[in-house]
Amino acid sequence: MDRIVSLPGDGIGPEVTAQARRVLDAVCSHHGLEIEWAEGLIGGSSIDAHGTPLQDEVIELCRGSRGVLLGAVGGPKWDALSVDVRPEKGLLGIRKALGLFANLRPAAVIPALADASALRPEVVRGIDLLVVRELTGGIYFGEPKGRGEEGGVRRGWNTMVYDETEVARITRVAFEQARLRRNHVTHVHKANVLDVSQLWMDVVEEVAKDFADVTLSHQLVDSCAMLLVRDPGRFDVLVTGNLFGDILSDQAAEITGSLGMLPSASLATGGFGLFEPVHGSAPDIAGKDQANPLAAILSGAMLLETSLDCPAGAADVRAAVSATLEAGFRTGDLLLEGEDRPVVGCRRMGDEVLARLGAK
Repeated sequence: MDRIVSLPGDGIGPEVTAQARRVLDAVCSHHGLEIEWAEGLIGGSSIDAHGTPLQDEVIELCRGSRGVLLGAVGGPKWDALSVDVRPEKGLLGIRKALGLFANLRPAAVIPALADASALRPEVVRGIDLLVVRELTGGIYFGEPKGRGEEGGVRRGWNTMVYDETEVARITRVAFEQARLRRNHVTHVHKANVLDVSQLWMDVVEEVAKDFADVTLSHQLVDSCAMLLVRDPGRFDVLVTGNLFGDILSDQAAEITGSLGMLPSASLATGGFGLFEPVHGSAPDIAGKDQANPLAAILSGAMLLETSLDCPAGAADVRAAVSATLEAGFRTGDLLLEGEDRPVVGCRRMGDEVLARLGAK
């Protein structure tokens, strides 16, 4: 029996996670996998219940599992809190505590949604790229950091720091992923300005020698941002640090049409991972059955593939999602302006995916 931990979180997190759990239960049953669910609090819901965004008990619960399915954290209710105790601190904390150093964010255009992108359909059609982001180092965790005042002038400072071990580790993940795809890695950097990026250049080149079958290119982060809009089809796997990856992965997600469609996986050594939709907590629609659960459901597919070693189940989920969209079902975020088709809610979308899995 494999334990999976559910951390629904805040806002629409509980709604979309519930649909992902329904789909996972159906697929696991079909493929002969036995799973049991455990549930914990994270983010604002944990602050409300326990006064902290992440309890040690939740970390230990996750450590004893095969994988973690997370919804979303945050919301205006907690915006006035100190940055050290806000909901997002729970997310950063669990990544660090569980050693989740590699964030994988696929951005692929489902044919039925090619017209939903802000870019021309001919530009986005066929896009299938993967952003591999280093998740536990860089400017979000570097020391020193802080705020202060000097000579009557307020100052703030953060430190971007990486060592060669951290860079080599995430680079290997990117090259291994490329071998499963189209054998091309783009390293995104700012080596013309940053010393830390110059270290990345050296280490990435060294790791590349072990992957002679994979082509490596380097791209400045500013020009990469431009190319993601102008010619996104040129990219296969992008690898970069925490800050650049945070920005570029959201940009890549948006060109596919909706953040409500994009899953992600944050992996530790050995295949353990935390799986979550890219979108936020969307508190404005929480509890209204309006959320798009497809990113959470597709995050479940990544969990099947990675933590439960069931690629066939993952393929079933992705096929069911594509078939549901081909059949014309849309949540509000996927509806084009002027488009005349019925809008379904969060649970109904889950029902339709389950129907195409042959279970309801």
